[in-house]
Amino acid sequence: MAELLRIDEPGQARALAPQWSAFLELGFRPLYLAGCFWAAISVGLWIFAPGLLRGQLAGVIWHAHEMLWGFIATIAVGFLLTAGSNWTGMNPLKGRALGALGLLWVLARVGYLVPGAATFWLAASCELLFFAWAAAALGRAIYGARNQRNYGVPLLLLALGVADALFLLAAWQGDYALLMQRFNAGLLCMAVVALLVARRVLPFFAMRAVPGLAIPMHTRSGHWQLGAGTLGIVFGLLGWMLAMAAFLAAAGVIALVQVLAWKPWAVRRVPLLWILYLGYAALGVGLLVAAAHASGWVLRAAWPVHVIGVAGFSVLIIGMVTRTALGHLGRPLRTDRLIVWCYALVIAAAVLRLLALLPSGLAFVSLHASAGVWVLAFGLYLWRFFPMMIRPGIDPATTPVLKPGQIPVRPRAPQ
Repeated sequence: MAELLRIDEPGQARALAPQWSAFLELGFRPLYLAGCFWAAISVGLWIFAPGLLRGQLAGVIWHAHEMLWGFIATIAVGFLLTAGSNWTGMNPLKGRALGALGLLWVLARVGYLVPGAATFWLAASCELLFFAWAAAALGRAIYGARNQRNYGVPLLLLALGVADALFLLAAWQGDYALLMQRFNAGLLCMAVVALLVARRVLPFFAMRAVPGLAIPMHTRSGHWQLGAGTLGIVFGLLGWMLAMAAFLAAAGVIALVQVLAWKPWAVRRVPLLWILYLGYAALGVGLLVAAAHASGWVLRAAWPVHVIGVAGFSVLIIGMVTRTALGHLGRPLRTDRLIVWCYALVIAAAVLRLLALLPSGLAFVSLHASAGVWVLAFGLYLWRFFPMMIRPGIDPATTPVLKPGQIPVRPRAPQ
């Protein structure tokens, strides 16, 4: 993990031309761009052009599926494939293999939009192969390197794919109750993955960025959190709702205690950090809301879904896809105004989306305003990061600090 991000500021170098080899160098490059692109497009379609949604997954079912497995899980796969190379010293997927994985993702997204049973099953097959292939590649790297600390990560990634398969089967059968149960299982499985990854990297990020800051890694509480979240998912699938609520509440409380122990006030002036703190805390709150829903205290299922999904995942994601991209591209780890605007817009979209759940006359306006700022936020992210993602990164270890008037030397493209 110590090499998960580069933090040294490189010297200036001449802008490099786009290269396929650079674009397909690590999983975060194509998958961050794909996930954020689809976040903007899918919400735009769902709110502003729902008449174009004519595939087998109709209406809200398509929206729920695409936000969880088309957007959030895609970002998670990109992050884990990239982190796996740091954990093991072996790049799980690159080059043509990574390009083929991306092609499967594209075929799935298109297939769900085209009417007909054949295109639905083609899309489902491509998507499930996407998750299975990513889990297998990550597992090969982790198990091959005997990286015991991360033995469970490929299994969690595979569980996302299994939950997706169960959701798609329930959608095909038209069983809405079963479909919602399996969607919740996938949502909670993704929450467990997000908490596991963020709990590991957040203290590292904070202590490297804030001089003198000493905060706990929460390894032991993280194990309890992982166990509680997993048991919550299992009991939910079994229909034992009170047991599910108890374990989800435990996982949520642990998350909030962890955030407080990480001294959030100390990172208030560092946008790359406070955005991650905010997303992690929102995930903890979302698990508490999910526990309340499982206990019957919160009647609308939309509340836990949107607190976890929009306030939690999305805020955490916009922080991760900026922080980790800057680090792996060898860029200075600091925000500019456009990146801070991305953060502010995603937060605004989350607040407006939750306001739209309240029984008021402003629900319709809040929903459309949320969608508008959401699309703008991820559009700005793509505007800022797309040019960097398709070019070779800057290596701080090999990029010299130039003397006045010295001409920079063009570094070699990665092999």
